[in-house]
Amino acid sequence: MNPVTPNQTSPGSTASAPAAPAAGTAAVPANAAAPAPTFSPLYQQIKALITQSLQSGEWKPGEMIPSEVELANRYKVSQGTVRKAIDELAADNLVMRRQGKGTFVSTHHEARAHIRFLRLRPDEGVPHYPESRFLEVKRLRAPADVARLLELKSGDAIIYIKRVQSFDGIPTIIEEQWLPGQLFKGLTAERLSEYKGPMYGLFESEFGTRMIRADEKVRAVVAGPDEAVLLQVEPGTPLLSAERVSFTYGDKPVELRRGLYLTTRHHYQNDLN
Repeated sequence: MNPVTPNQTSPGSTASAPAAPAAGTAAVPANAAAPAPTFSPLYQQIKALITQSLQSGEWKPGEMIPSEVELANRYKVSQGTVRKAIDELAADNLVMRRQGKGTFVSTHHEARAHIRFLRLRPDEGVPHYPESRFLEVKRLRAPADVARLLELKSGDAIIYIKRVQSFDGIPTIIEEQWLPGQLFKGLTAERLSEYKGPMYGLFESEFGTRMIRADEKVRAVVAGPDEAVLLQVEPGTPLLSAERVSFTYGDKPVELRRGLYLTTRHHYQNDLN
């Protein structure tokens, strides 16, 4: 992590004259403002290097990463710089600290991760993961709007999933998902049905894809005839509609999810920091 030094003329050498502009090329005025250099604090550089190691799989989800002292020696920086980098990684939910044990790579198999991406909370009782009934799981060509949000080409292979999720036997969520087909080869209805944990845990352990963050749009809608049947409500019942694009390392979109939420016994909670 040596600083990059600008080119210098060695003592005794003669600096060459600036080359004349090529024919047809406008000369740049001598007093023209040069692009301002960007500066990244050292701890941000260390954060980026640790993130690269997480992305490459050097440390797997659930594994302990090296100590702050070891990382400081590795990157030739102070322990305080490493600590600040890890503070930000923990705030981004990429790693988690365990008192007296160390720092571990975050995983979707942990209980707190189950509800991090599921913002629907019960009005009473403890939040828990819903039961899923899969209606459709199929491979098809990406429609233009889906391809745009997932940064694919229109017509690229995707996996489409539709399910109803229930809390304590009461249908509460209708959800549609679109996943890049190349990334999720081998994902079938049978595998989804037999897997009992959160879907993001399956994506992490079997497809090497970890959801890091998501962008959501939420609006109020009413249930149409088809949605009313699936949720066992009257047509016109108020619902909450949410569209989510989830991203993995490198801000790469890897999932589009559109859900309809019945909020008779639940509410949508978002924690703002």
